[in-house]
Formats: sequence, C-alpha cells, structure tokens
Amino acid sequence: MSEVLTGGCQCGAVRYRAEKLNDDAHICHCRMCQKAVGNAFISLVSVEFDQFAWTRGTTAEFFSSQKTARGFCAECGTPLYMRDADDTKIFLTVGTLDDPNRVPPKRQVGNEARLTWFAGLHHLPGTTTTEEDWPVGARSVRQTNHQHPDYDTKDWPPKGKQDD
Repeated sequence: MSEVLTGGCQCGAVRYRAEKLNDDAHICHCRMCQKAVGNAFISLVSVEFDQFAWTRGTTAEFFSSQKTARGFCAECGTPLYMRDADDTKIFLTVGTLDDPNRVPPKRQVGNEARLTWFAGLHHLPGTTTTEEDWPVGARSVRQTNHQHPDYDTKDWPPKGKQDD
C-alpha cells in the first residue's frame, strides 16, 4: 500500500502516521494476542520503521514475551501495536487506523486458538448503535463523547471543551 494512513488511540493522546503499509494485514487468534487486546482476536498490519512516525504523544510498552513488545496508550489503554525487538517493522492494530476499512485482512494466523464460535458470527442478528436502534444510549454517548475523531487534530481535546 503506497498511501499515507493516520491513526491513534481512543483518547487522542497518541497519534501516528504510516506510509507504504506492507501487504500483510491479518487476524491473529493466538491466545497471547487475545489477552493483549482483551478480545477474540487482533487485526494487525505492518509498516517499516522508516515509513512510520509518532505525531503526538508517546506510548507505554509491555513485553508479552522476551522479544515481543506491545504498545498502548498510557492514558486510555488502547492497544496500538506490537513489535519484535529485532525487527525492522511495527505491527499496527488495524482498529486504531482512522479508516480501518482501507486495510482488510489477507489471512488468519494462530488458528489453533481460534474460538469455536468465531466462524458463526456472520449468522448472528445485528443492530446499529444509532438513535433508530438504541435511542437513549446513542444520545447519551453522543452528548458525553470523549473519543478523538478519526482524523488528525491540531489540539486535543479541543480548547474550551468542557468535561461533562
């Protein structure tokens, strides 16, 4: 991928810019990745260090093994990346991209730990989180939202924004 993509954590304390993403977007089902993101799987895509820059803030790291560091926002806890100590690239969590739809997975790994119900997810009924399906909840979230928008901002939180 030759396009520039931006992303960051949920609260906006950490932002990044990535150029020339590698064509290796994938889902990992391994138990270590499940624990790292507190979910059924992680979606990752890599970028070479020389094509990547932090544009706001700094991350905290936890070494989940002797060689693998997992970076996250120390303010809001958003898992942002994983990297091997001896590698030339960083694996970004796809969900932290401002437009994660631009990076669909190409493969799955760690299938030995894939949860048994994963294959049936597409059969589950679904609704939206909009006023039509969730009127009180959606309104409350919109009125008290502290999430950084899906684009770069000069300052965050915006000057003059009051906490609710």
